[in-house]
Order: sequence, then C-alpha cells, then structure tokens
Amino acid sequence: MFSSDNKKSKKPITMETSTQQNIIAHGTKIVGDIISQGPFRIDGTVEGNVKTSGKVVVGKSGYIKGTLQGENADFEGKFSGKLVLSGTLSLKSTAHIEGEVHTSKLAVEPGATFNATCSMKGTVKALSNEPVKPQPQTTQRSERQA
Repeated sequence: MFSSDNKKSKKPITMETSTQQNIIAHGTKIVGDIISQGPFRIDGTVEGNVKTSGKVVVGKSGYIKGTLQGENADFEGKFSGKLVLSGTLSLKSTAHIEGEVHTSKLAVEPGATFNATCSMKGTVKALSNEPVKPQPQTTQRSERQA
C-alpha cells in the first residue's frame, strides 16, 4: 500500500519550457552567463552570455552586452556583442544592434540601427555564376537539315 505511493512521488519533475517564459524585468541587472531551454523576455540588463534554444525577446528598455546564442530573437532594445541565431533575427524600429551577427534570416523595420558585421547562413541557396548556356549548335543544325 505505501510502496505504490512512494513510486508515484519519485517520478522525475519535468518543465514544459514551451509555455513558461523567463522574464528579466525592467530595473534588473544580471552579470554572468545564462543557460536555458525556454524562451526569454528581457526588459532589464544582461552583461554576459545568454544561451537558449527558445526565442529571445528584448523589450525597449532591454539591453544585452555579450554573446547571445539561440534560435530566434526579436529586438526592440539594445544589443552589443556577438549574436548567433539558427533562425530569424527581427529588429523593430527602436532596436539598436552593434557587433557581430550570424543568422539565417534577417528582418529590419525602418528606423532600426544595425551597425554590425552580418553573416547569413543556413537556408541560403548557393547561386551559380555560370551564364545560361544555349543549346549546342550541332543540335540546332541537325534540326534545320531534317
């Protein structure tokens, strides 16, 4: 009787990261590295490295100084450092980005400040520098003769 209750209480606790968001509120300053599996909303200041597999949203009062690694990010605030995303970087009109950016897709609203070296990789298709070749002359001559 008691053994069945003990088995139930020993189940591992799991967090559903897709529905729970980490929030760094306005007026909060964090110095150090942050690693998370869930999404972030940053309205305060982070000085250090942020690594997450979730989406990062930086509000108008938000500021990140350091390295940000993640999938997607929406910026209304400021960033200074190295930004590495596997998905989309979206810059709102109030965003101010400085440093180095590596992303697959970039969306910039008019008014945003983007002073960075940018490398876009991932879903970008390679372009062929060869001109389109016409059909060989021998084929065309043989059709004319027939």
